[in-house]
Amino acid sequence: MSEPSMTILFVENPAASAEFYARLLGREPVESSPTFAMFSLANGTMLGLWSRHTAEPKPAVTGGGTEIGFTADDRIDVDRIHAEWKGRGLPILQEPVAMDFGYTFVALDPDAHRLRVFTPEAA
Repeated sequence: MSEPSMTILFVENPAASAEFYARLLGREPVESSPTFAMFSLANGTMLGLWSRHTAEPKPAVTGGGTEIGFTADDRIDVDRIHAEWKGRGLPILQEPVAMDFGYTFVALDPDAHRLRVFTPEAA
Protein backbone atom coordinates (compact mmCIF):
# COMPACT_ATOMS: atom_id res chain seq x y z
CA MET A 1 0.00 0.00 0.00
CA SER A 2 1.21 3.48 -0.77
CA GLU A 3 2.10 5.74 2.16
CA PRO A 4 0.85 9.35 2.40
CA SER A 5 3.55 11.65 1.06
CA MET A 6 1.83 15.02 0.75
CA THR A 7 -0.49 17.30 2.67
CA ILE A 8 -2.32 20.03 0.80
CA LEU A 9 -3.80 23.04 2.55
CA PHE A 10 -6.40 25.09 0.71
CA VAL A 11 -5.49 28.75 1.20
CA GLU A 12 -6.80 32.20 0.32
CA ASN A 13 -3.51 33.56 -1.01
CA PRO A 14 -0.81 31.01 -1.95
CA ALA A 15 1.95 33.66 -2.17
CA ALA A 16 1.19 35.00 1.33
CA SER A 17 0.91 31.48 2.73
CA ALA A 18 4.18 30.47 1.04
CA GLU A 19 5.91 33.44 2.65
CA PHE A 20 4.45 32.48 6.05
CA TYR A 21 5.56 28.83 5.75
CA ALA A 22 8.99 29.78 4.37
CA ARG A 23 9.63 31.77 7.57
CA LEU A 24 8.06 29.09 9.79
CA LEU A 25 9.94 26.17 8.22
CA GLY A 26 13.18 27.99 7.45
CA ARG A 27 13.13 26.91 3.79
CA GLU A 28 11.91 28.17 0.45
CA PRO A 29 9.24 26.42 -1.63
CA VAL A 30 10.50 24.01 -4.30
CA GLU A 31 7.63 25.04 -6.56
CA SER A 32 5.69 28.28 -6.72
CA SER A 33 3.03 29.77 -8.97
CA PRO A 34 0.20 32.26 -8.45
CA THR A 35 -2.16 29.44 -7.46
CA PHE A 36 0.12 26.87 -5.78
CA ALA A 37 3.29 26.49 -3.71
CA MET A 38 5.07 23.31 -2.60
CA PHE A 39 7.57 22.70 0.20
CA SER A 40 9.77 19.64 0.50
CA LEU A 41 10.20 18.81 4.18
CA ALA A 42 13.26 17.16 5.73
CA ASN A 43 11.38 13.89 6.34
CA GLY A 44 10.43 13.60 2.66
CA THR A 45 6.84 14.74 3.06
CA MET A 46 5.59 17.47 0.76
CA LEU A 47 3.43 20.40 1.92
CA GLY A 48 1.29 21.98 -0.78
CA LEU A 49 -0.55 25.31 -0.56
CA TRP A 50 -3.31 25.46 -3.16
CA SER A 51 -5.59 28.40 -3.88
CA ARG A 52 -9.02 27.46 -2.59
CA HIS A 53 -10.42 29.43 -5.54
CA THR A 54 -8.74 27.28 -8.22
CA ALA A 55 -8.63 23.82 -6.62
CA GLU A 56 -10.63 21.14 -8.41
CA PRO A 57 -12.84 19.74 -7.18
CA LYS A 58 -13.66 22.78 -5.03
CA PRO A 59 -12.87 22.23 -1.35
CA ALA A 60 -15.93 22.10 0.90
CA VAL A 61 -13.98 23.18 4.00
CA THR A 62 -10.94 25.39 4.46
CA GLY A 63 -8.89 26.25 7.54
CA GLY A 64 -9.46 24.97 11.06
CA GLY A 65 -10.75 21.51 10.20
CA THR A 66 -7.40 19.74 10.46
CA GLU A 67 -4.04 20.08 12.18
CA ILE A 68 -0.44 19.84 11.12
CA GLY A 69 1.60 18.29 13.94
CA PHE A 70 5.18 19.30 14.75
CA THR A 71 7.01 16.98 17.15
CA ALA A 72 9.28 18.76 19.63
CA ASP A 73 12.18 17.18 21.54
CA ASP A 74 10.82 17.88 25.03
CA ARG A 75 8.78 20.34 27.11
CA ILE A 76 11.56 22.92 26.98
CA ASP A 77 11.50 22.75 23.17
CA VAL A 78 7.69 23.13 23.13
CA ASP A 79 7.98 26.23 25.32
CA ARG A 80 10.82 27.62 23.15
CA ILE A 81 8.82 27.17 19.93
CA HIS A 82 5.73 28.66 21.60
CA ALA A 83 7.68 31.77 22.64
CA GLU A 84 9.23 32.07 19.16
CA TRP A 85 5.93 31.73 17.31
CA LYS A 86 4.11 34.05 19.73
CA GLY A 87 6.91 36.58 19.22
CA ARG A 88 6.37 36.33 15.45
CA GLY A 89 2.72 37.20 15.99
CA LEU A 90 1.15 33.82 15.25
CA PRO A 91 -2.29 33.59 16.86
CA ILE A 92 -2.14 31.09 19.73
CA LEU A 93 -5.32 29.03 19.99
CA GLN A 94 -4.12 26.93 22.95
CA GLU A 95 -1.35 27.90 25.34
CA PRO A 96 1.13 25.17 26.38
CA VAL A 97 -0.66 22.52 28.40
CA ALA A 98 -0.20 18.90 29.50
CA MET A 99 -2.75 16.62 27.83
CA ASP A 100 -3.21 12.86 27.89
CA PHE A 101 -0.86 12.37 24.89
CA GLY A 102 1.81 14.88 25.90
CA TYR A 103 2.74 18.54 26.34
CA THR A 104 1.38 20.76 23.57
CA PHE A 105 0.19 24.10 22.21
CA VAL A 106 -1.74 25.12 19.10
CA ALA A 107 -1.15 28.14 16.83
CA LEU A 108 -2.90 29.22 13.63
CA ASP A 109 -1.60 29.99 10.17
CA PRO A 110 -3.04 32.86 8.06
CA ASP A 111 -5.95 30.66 6.90
CA ALA A 112 -6.76 29.37 10.42
CA HIS A 113 -5.17 25.95 9.82
CA ARG A 114 -4.19 24.55 13.21
CA LEU A 115 -0.48 24.03 13.90
CA ARG A 116 0.06 21.74 16.91
CA VAL A 117 3.49 21.50 18.52
CA PHE A 118 3.84 18.63 20.99
CA THR A 119 6.16 16.29 22.75
CA PRO A 120 4.78 12.84 23.54
CA GLU A 121 4.89 11.80 27.17
CA ALA A 122 4.60 8.33 28.64
CA ALA A 123 1.27 7.53 30.28
